[in-house]
Amino acid sequence: MSQRAHPPAHRLRASPSLRDRSALLGATPPASGRSSPFGGSVYTAAPQGHRYADDLEGQNDEALEGLSAKVKLLKDITIGIGNEVRESTIQLSQMNDAFAETGGILSGTFRRMNNMAARQGCRWLWYIVFLVIVFWFFLVVWWFRR
Repeated sequence: MSQRAHPPAHRLRASPSLRDRSALLGATPPASGRSSPFGGSVYTAAPQGHRYADDLEGQNDEALEGLSAKVKLLKDITIGIGNEVRESTIQLSQMNDAFAETGGILSGTFRRMNNMAARQGCRWLWYIVFLVIVFWFFLVVWWFRR
């Protein structure tokens, strides 16, 4: 490790935010209340300070493994979403083709029906009007006979 310049004395005391952060991360600050992980003195490295640093490094490794697992999970989810989008796009394309084909069949059917109606003239219209009048006549007669 490189030697750093000595910090002023007012910076050696751990602020409440540093303590809160270490509580969130699961690391406990040293008993002296200082923010240094190397024990009672900032400038001497005691054997217990090395153990504390090793614990912190172990926790960092565990957190890194957890993050790696989460990143892998997110990657798998993203790949799954991409595959689902591709499959949906293929299905929508097939449905679009099927609807276009159905639209072509229906337009041909309507065109033939209109041609047939044009050849028949208005005669079929008079048949429908006659049937409607006959239906209403029977309905009125039945209503008054009751």
